[in-house]
Parts: sequence; structure tokens; C-alpha cells
Amino acid sequence: QVQLVESGGGLVQAGGSLRLSCAASGRTSSIYYMGWFRQAPGKEREFVAAISWTGRITYYTDSVKGRFTISRDNTKPTMYLRMNNLKPEDTAAYYCATSNETLSGTNYPISSEYNAWGQGTQGTVSS
Repeated sequence: QVQLVESGGGLVQAGGSLRLSCAASGRTSSIYYMGWFRQAPGKEREFVAAISWTGRITYYTDSVKGRFTISRDNTKPTMYLRMNNLKPEDTAAYYCATSNETLSGTNYPISSEYNAWGQGTQGTVSS
């Protein structure tokens, strides 16, 4: 099994930045993709970004393109999400997830394609 721990959330003003981290442990050799999802109060969990284990392939939801950057540290099982130009609508609990399958252009945003999840870290953007 894979265990995931997120960190880096906090409170920032609109236009500010946050950098989230996700550290994986356990059976990391089974990871093909890592991803970030978020859930705002009263809303469903939504896909944010995903990255292949090699870091060569990335996916983003349209609302964060050009503002968020997902990356991997290939020296350790860690993933990051750099969030710039944050908006109040980015306020959510952010969750790290991993998949032991190769994700295609159609299934990468589907939460059921991911089989390990972290506990989440809160990101709050004030206006």
C-alpha cells in the first residue's frame, strides 16, 4: 500500500502563492501517476492536476492552467503543486492521490482511477 502525506497549505491573500507537497511512502514502486484534487465546502471533489511518475506527462484542469504547476522530485517520492495568482475560488481542501495504472487523456481527472489518498491540506485565499 501507499501512504500519502500532504503539507504546505495555509492562508494567503488573493494574488498570492502557496506550494503544496505530497510525500509518498510504502509501496511507491506501484505508482504510475500522482495527482491533486480539491474540495470546497458544499462542493464535490474536483480534479486539479496530475503528473506521471517520470514527470514527463502532466495534466491540468482548465481553471488552473497558467497559474498552477505540478512537479515531481525524481530523487524521492514527492510531488509538488505550486499555486500562483491564487483566487478566492481556489479555497479548498487539497488532496494528494496516486494511481497504479497508466492514465490516459480521458481518465486522468476521474477520482476512482486513483487508489491511494492523503488526508488533505487546507488552502484558503482571502479576497
